[in-house]
Amino acid sequence: MLETIKTNKCFDGSTKTFEHESKVTKTKMKFSAFLPKEETSFETCIIWLSGLTCNEDNFITKAGAQQFLKDTKTMIVCPDTSPRGLDLPGEHDAFNFGSGAGFYLTATTEGYKDHYKMDQYITDELISILKDNFGIKKFSIMGHSMGGHGAITLGLKNPDLFVSVSAFSPVVNPSATPWGKEALTGYLGSNTEDWKAYDSTELLNSGLKRADTLLIDQGLNDEFLESELLTKNLETAAEKASQPIKVNYREGYDHSYFYISTFIKEHIDFHLRALT
Repeated sequence: MLETIKTNKCFDGSTKTFEHESKVTKTKMKFSAFLPKEETSFETCIIWLSGLTCNEDNFITKAGAQQFLKDTKTMIVCPDTSPRGLDLPGEHDAFNFGSGAGFYLTATTEGYKDHYKMDQYITDELISILKDNFGIKKFSIMGHSMGGHGAITLGLKNPDLFVSVSAFSPVVNPSATPWGKEALTGYLGSNTEDWKAYDSTELLNSGLKRADTLLIDQGLNDEFLESELLTKNLETAAEKASQPIKVNYREGYDHSYFYISTFIKEHIDFHLRALT
């Protein structure tokens, strides 16, 4: 059962927060959404996946996306980044693993395998909730940082589910980064072959690709670009795989929501073209 726990009028529609009991994570889960002109029916939806330490509130309160959807029949939905209310070993010890850092995968390690299934939560449960409660028929997906990683991996694996994919500052090769190695070890164990299923660069290297263009936005003043994001690795893999890709490098922009809010309209328009 979907419960509305917060509503704010916004651009003649509503920004809402919903909560429900999740069969996938076995916890309560929240997501926020902008519903433009609630008297209209909704046909399409953009799912936004947030980054490390974020929850369902960050994007919906900081990115300014509502103004670019207010005259459409397209919702935007922002799920939380991990299960909540648990106390698993080490779950709250690091910003890049556990609470607030679900990495959009299905965990296999003890304890985590029972709850940390954020990829299944998005593609199975959340999608079903949106179809059943709002009548959504078509979906796009995008995200930021860890959420950009999630958007690309889920988009590559589910080309028939998501009609378009974009990302801001995505973690595109987590198998090769400090953040990713720690998180993937914690969720999947030490066998690095298991990590490749949740690594955009490795998925492209394996031959997985989409027919449409991936849209990537990356600030050149991003402090994590060279150590954690590794955008060039994705470009190289995309070229080898003949995956269409467009990377916009933005001079002077960083990893923050100031950057995201500056260019969010371009991404909204990109998805609206694909959805309609």
